[in-house]
Amino acid sequence: MSVHGMFFSGTGTTERVVRAAAGRIAERLGCGAEVFDFTPPGARQEPKCFQKDDLVVLGVPVIAGRVPNLLLKYLGTVQGSGALGVPVVLFGNRSYDDALIELRDIMESGGFRTIAGGAFVGEHSFSTTLGRGRPDADDLVQVQEFADRIAEKVQAGALASPIAVRGESPVRGYYTPRDRNGNGIDIRKVKPKTSEACTKCGWCAAVCPLGSINGGDPSVVSGICMKCCKCIKGCPRGAKYFDDAGYLYHKEELEAMYGGRRAENEIFV
Repeated sequence: MSVHGMFFSGTGTTERVVRAAAGRIAERLGCGAEVFDFTPPGARQEPKCFQKDDLVVLGVPVIAGRVPNLLLKYLGTVQGSGALGVPVVLFGNRSYDDALIELRDIMESGGFRTIAGGAFVGEHSFSTTLGRGRPDADDLVQVQEFADRIAEKVQAGALASPIAVRGESPVRGYYTPRDRNGNGIDIRKVKPKTSEACTKCGWCAAVCPLGSINGGDPSVVSGICMKCCKCIKGCPRGAKYFDDAGYLYHKEELEAMYGGRRAENEIFV
């Protein structure tokens, strides 16, 4: 058996969990682990194909309680061909809603046999306080335990699928942020701004998962922004920011409502 990890990870939280899980499963099964990062736009140009003897840990972040809609087309091209599948989602301390069952169903439709699934907490892309520093050491211990149980399941030959996970199928609509009067807040077209601290180094343009930032003038965001906040959290000059009132209201409400708790990871094996 060959173990594979593949992930989309704007700020690195999904990557940490998938790498840890795939590496541990491979260690327990006595085989190698290969990792495929499909965060860069160029990595999503060709379909990814697996074989029956593969085990694939596939991870994505949760956006609005669902699998990011901008990834659905690519995920639909990933071919399992009977490989074992482990869907993993990372959520920002609020809830993963139906994201895990949605990813499971995508994998099953693509020819995977899903035998486990997990929803883990990562620092929210919008915030540095909501889920701060997660996945942390305690989370990674749980990832290791998750991986150990998967390896034991494979060794025991208990490979019935699909794995039962929490969520509704068909999946519910995307989570909609609302103001205090119950009115929806639409931030889909909101894009980051650029301050005078920018030196036009081009880093943000090079790493934008959607290729939406102009390399010559990073203040120009001509394409779609999925709010992964990679450019904001990673800019070496701290020059990227959001100033949209609806976005900031939603961010502050999330921090006020969910910042005082430690959401739990959930695993299904």
